[in-house]
Amino acid sequence: MSAVHVLEHPLIQHKLALIRDENTGSKDFRELVEEVAMLMAYEVTRDFPLQEVEVKTPVSIAKTKMISGRKVGLVPILRAGLGMVDGMLRLIPAAKVGHVGLYRDPETLKPVEYYCKLPSDVSERDLIVIDPMLATGGSAAAAISFLKERRVRNIKLMCLIAAPEGIKAVQESHPDVDIFVAAVDECLNDHGYIVPGLGDAGDRLFGTK
Repeated sequence: MSAVHVLEHPLIQHKLALIRDENTGSKDFRELVEEVAMLMAYEVTRDFPLQEVEVKTPVSIAKTKMISGRKVGLVPILRAGLGMVDGMLRLIPAAKVGHVGLYRDPETLKPVEYYCKLPSDVSERDLIVIDPMLATGGSAAAAISFLKERRVRNIKLMCLIAAPEGIKAVQESHPDVDIFVAAVDECLNDHGYIVPGLGDAGDRLFGTK
């Protein structure tokens, strides 16, 4: 079974409280989501391997370490996942960004892919799938399945807030995909919203209703 990492760093928790606040407007909401994504990126990349290198400083030669040839890809789930991309790119500027768009079929209630654009070398990359909310888990599980169909084998999922139902769904569908979240909330309500959650992340990011 995949691991669930709840990132409880004080800065993440402080900013998450501001994100949850219904009085936080779109501009501040976008900035906070970007900042939390950047902070979470520290933990998501913690297991990247290092190699020893030599660097010439103004004084001498330093034996130091750099990330060892790791190719990274970021895959936001449209549209709310877009709000987390820039924060992660600040720390991993060489990462390539793919996009996956899904909608729920009104009859089958299953996620349907309507857009998928990925780096040409996606199968060689370690991918981080990003979406602010992990509610039912249907969209995240489907997006991960689409990536696996394209021969991607190293995938992590990063979300701001998760419901236990969503975590369970992803773990059952993809026991090899670790999940990184800033908080695990109580449950889903009858409309599929996370409680207490933060409302609709996409609407709050882009000022839509």
